[in-house]
Amino acid sequence: MQTVAVVLEKPEHLALRAMDLTEVGTNDIVVDVEWSGISSGTERLLWTGRMPPFPGLAYPLVPGYETVGRVKQTSRGSGLHEGDRVFVPGANCFGEVRGLFGGAASRLVVPAARVVPIEQHIGENGVLIALAATAYHAIAGEGARLPELVVGHGIVGRLIARITLALGGEAPTVWETNPLRRSGNIGYDVIDPTIDERRNYSAICDASGAQGLLDLLISRLGKRGEVTLAGFYEEPLSFTFPPAFMREARIRIAAEWARSDIDAVTDLISSGKLNLDGLITHFAAPESAPDAYRTAFTDPHCLKMVLDWRHHS
Repeated sequence: MQTVAVVLEKPEHLALRAMDLTEVGTNDIVVDVEWSGISSGTERLLWTGRMPPFPGLAYPLVPGYETVGRVKQTSRGSGLHEGDRVFVPGANCFGEVRGLFGGAASRLVVPAARVVPIEQHIGENGVLIALAATAYHAIAGEGARLPELVVGHGIVGRLIARITLALGGEAPTVWETNPLRRSGNIGYDVIDPTIDERRNYSAICDASGAQGLLDLLISRLGKRGEVTLAGFYEEPLSFTFPPAFMREARIRIAAEWARSDIDAVTDLISSGKLNLDGLITHFAAPESAPDAYRTAFTDPHCLKMVLDWRHHS
């Protein structure tokens, strides 16, 4: 069985290649991919070659962990049926080419337990489930607080704001320095941080991944306030101790999602509390993958680029 996959051969060198899939195991299913998203965070670091040391990182590799497709071949006891629509958070089924994260391909072999069944009507918006789960984990995971301030109005910042509202929280303020990204807010305000004079936030969530923000964010906390770092930071972070000491500030790092976060956001989507519309801004055919990846990483108008695989099964 073959597939066509995006292969990152080395930093900034990307190609579309046909390759053999690994054999289907007893507990595996085969998924014909419909759409796969391009991550402007993790995959950007892979593309530029600036990803910090990471288990399993080596080139060539197949990127992608935001994939939606239909079950082509199921396995006994999986509870899945042919034609079911599923979310796939990556795969490792490409032989000697590493699957990191392995979702950007026309067909995948993946353990049945790894996929998440989703409702048919969710369609291409299903590629956002991983990012929604990441946002949920940052603000609703164990010990987390719903944010009063969100930093960055990229796709993760928008999801954090939407999930805060979906969970019944007060509308957060969102900081965004780029005027092009201040639109698209639903039920919350997006402002230039220079006009915000508030200095008693109890919970701030940074979704920007920008360097050098900690001192600024700590200065906006109230007593025992918390800063959650929900971006991915390629350089060391530091902060000035006395202001943090005076506030008894807390700094929390949100790691990647767990399966419970996936289940929570799919419940929010199914109930209608979380709307994913308007977050995918660009589509491209797999043949245009090199240009699509560059657009995803460099165009400020692009919130989420999605590859449409429906004619490459």
